[in-house]
Amino acid sequence: MAKDFSKMEDSNRSSNPSIHDLSDPARRVLLRGGLGTLLGGLFAPLGVAGLAGCATVGGGSSLLGFGSVPVSTADAVSVPEGYVAEVIAAWGEPVGLSGDMPAFKWDASNTAAEQAAQLGMHHDGIHFYAQGPDSGLLVMNHEYVDDGLLHPDGMKTWTAEKVRKSQAAHGVSVIEVERKDGRWQQVLPSPWARRITATTPMTVQGPAAGHALLRTAADPKGTQVLGTFNNCASGITPWGTYLTCEENFINYFNGPEKPSAHEKRWGLKKVDATMYRWHEFDERFDAVRHPNEINRHGWVVEIDPFNPSSTPVKRTAMGRAAHEGATVAVTADGRAVVYMGEDSRFEYIYKFVSRDRIQPGGARANATLLDHGTLYVARFNADGSGDWLALVHGQGPLTAANGFADQGEVVVKTRQASDLLGATKMDRPEWITVDRNGWVYCTLTNNSNRGGDQQPGVDAANPRRNNTMGHIIRWKEAGGFEQAAFQWKHFVLAGDPANERAEAKGAVHGDAFACPDGLWTDARGVVWIQTDMSTSAMGKGDLARLGNNMMLAADPSTGEVRRFLVGPAGCEITGATATPDGRTMFVDIQHPGESPSERSDPAAPTKISNWPHHRAGGRPRSATVVIRRRDGGVIGT
Repeated sequence: MAKDFSKMEDSNRSSNPSIHDLSDPARRVLLRGGLGTLLGGLFAPLGVAGLAGCATVGGGSSLLGFGSVPVSTADAVSVPEGYVAEVIAAWGEPVGLSGDMPAFKWDASNTAAEQAAQLGMHHDGIHFYAQGPDSGLLVMNHEYVDDGLLHPDGMKTWTAEKVRKSQAAHGVSVIEVERKDGRWQQVLPSPWARRITATTPMTVQGPAAGHALLRTAADPKGTQVLGTFNNCASGITPWGTYLTCEENFINYFNGPEKPSAHEKRWGLKKVDATMYRWHEFDERFDAVRHPNEINRHGWVVEIDPFNPSSTPVKRTAMGRAAHEGATVAVTADGRAVVYMGEDSRFEYIYKFVSRDRIQPGGARANATLLDHGTLYVARFNADGSGDWLALVHGQGPLTAANGFADQGEVVVKTRQASDLLGATKMDRPEWITVDRNGWVYCTLTNNSNRGGDQQPGVDAANPRRNNTMGHIIRWKEAGGFEQAAFQWKHFVLAGDPANERAEAKGAVHGDAFACPDGLWTDARGVVWIQTDMSTSAMGKGDLARLGNNMMLAADPSTGEVRRFLVGPAGCEITGATATPDGRTMFVDIQHPGESPSERSDPAAPTKISNWPHHRAGGRPRSATVVIRRRDGGVIGT
């Protein structure tokens, strides 16, 4: 995810209302009567006690049984007393391909071919697939790269080899891990080991497969695509596959000086020196020459981790977007429902409901399940109700006369279709999770760019107008996940009560935090929140007292939020998963040492961080952290 907010995509110029317009009465109350009055209006559209307040919803004792970790700026991972955090699977370690296990070179001189057999950079979404009580597969995303760390001289010189290495450091890794002598470690080599990169062959299925908008000179049929990249959050399916999501894919393409309306709506622009520059040595990333190549990315990709020879599939029925994640729920009659956010300013929240029921028999029996169904976009109404608006060709304005010739064009142009339907513009909707009671939660990281004539609904009465802190929204469909109507409310307004600026104080019952991003619900029902404060903003202004990025636990029944982990300098905390018994948690530490400009100085790689190895002559490395209680108990109790 782009961390420099000045570079973040912001291409939605529709007149659709934003979520802030819907809270306008509550905002006026805040200015007159203060934060307590805001809680009564903003948090109670469902007639239920405010989850972010002190009232207990549902009663009972807290799910949180650990002591709060203090804010920290140390270059280390801190966890509660009685817990231990150990590092495995750092960037550059071999994934375990038999006969091809190159060691990591601390001077960054590994070749592109070696990187293709090693764990990628910038770990993100992750899941543990248990194979036994003490073993399983970890599947993880590698969102993007820091070319200042990836190459010995950074981007001082730029070559085809560097492009290939950058592409090889993106994508997904599958590794095998086991617990041996009380500690988790990689299994090397492993028959399950696999790297999926920006050049891995993939198939396209669903309504956009073969569409004219996906055809290129290299693929005149529009059904075969090379690679996945900017893989952010992820999802798991009940049939045992992994869903990886292509987020800010547009940043990898060179665009024309004057993009078309379609290209402009997706944020395509001419590459400058701060971007990836892949197009200089890989022509398909030059959208001037190959304008359809951008339409072949931005999809949810399904991977079978238990079949290393299987081909990943881009599932176009679920729509094209800057997908943050894909969280799967199951209807009462056995159909799959996939909730998806789109992490860009003023973009939307989606869900997909499969036409068919999930079948026993794993990946093979459900090989086309996600190719048929209905895609929806969310509209949040001011009275606390909401509607899922169907993105179906021929319904409402989604007709040929309005630029949608068929369903394939609807899913390629999901943003434009959502604009026409009047969906609600959100503040960077990111990870989504579903709790045990059917509530669906979505993190809205922040949006400090709502000013200006082109953003409707901005006025002096808007207390979160400069939303530097972010919030979490939740909703529930009465009658089941497949229903088109829902009720919504805010779960928490992130913030720091010590702030002088009213809109940055937030409404947190517990430990202060800002910029919620990662979100995961464990088997006990605890909602885990991970933060992504920009390195360029961290320790300044509204974020001055919040230290490094962190992971917190929230009890949905009481609204209490408690800090569980703080990461090293310059990192993002992201991705969480656990063993089935809840006694081991895996968390990803992404881009430790990230500079405010997002690209490290190759002459001073440890200027901000030297985590996790703190080695002389080393460099910071994204890695997975294994967290256990010293007494072997369940995490969080």
